[in-house]
Amino acid sequence: MKSYKARGIVLHTLKYGDSGMVVYLLTDSGGRQSYMVQGVRSARGHGSKLALFQPMFAVEFEGLESSRMQMHRFREVRSGIVLQSLPFDVRKSTIALFMAEVLYRLVKEYEPNQRLFDFVWGSVAALDALDEGVANFHLWFLTNLSRFLGFSPGNAYLPGAWFDIREGSFTPLRPPHGEVLSADDARILHDLLECDVRYIAEIGLNRRQRVAYLDALLVYYGYHLDAIHAVQSVRILQEVF
Repeated sequence: MKSYKARGIVLHTLKYGDSGMVVYLLTDSGGRQSYMVQGVRSARGHGSKLALFQPMFAVEFEGLESSRMQMHRFREVRSGIVLQSLPFDVRKSTIALFMAEVLYRLVKEYEPNQRLFDFVWGSVAALDALDEGVANFHLWFLTNLSRFLGFSPGNAYLPGAWFDIREGSFTPLRPPHGEVLSADDARILHDLLECDVRYIAEIGLNRRQRVAYLDALLVYYGYHLDAIHAVQSVRILQEVF
């Protein structure tokens, strides 16, 4: 049996038997991985560990793998980021649920992707630390995630431009097909790509603009990745924001 040390972000959990669970992580060492945790739900088990496996919680751990085991195991696991506000703020925890589901649906690779992992890890820390602009955070995250999934805009933005989803580029004229972001949504796309997450409150969006942009962004994602349509937490986001 081989042991290794790694960091991970919790994407999803499934109950397994009476007292176990399967934890799906995005890890720095091996991309997406699944871990079997036994005894976590039993009265005599490691009840304190259950609190670690919430959506988008960051963990540091020592893992175990063997050719005889279908899933990895934890030898030791602990919190990787001491969260100050995310677990206690309904807006932030709702966003975390959305982020985790998006990553769980879209990221299937079992190979390390350090740039993606660093972005996701940093996003958790940024969301926890954020005081203003929380209502824009899920839009910032989904917009910038496109960089690491391979379909961010391929050219520079010009004021008043539309965004052609098929071509992946800004264009001064509205494309003849329907797969397009309006001039308003294209501007928001550009602003969120250029914005440091600490200053997203300065991108002034009202509820109508946020809903419209999220809908447009889901069309953009859907053109490249059908799995985005399976994300159920979008409805909860729209209710909260």
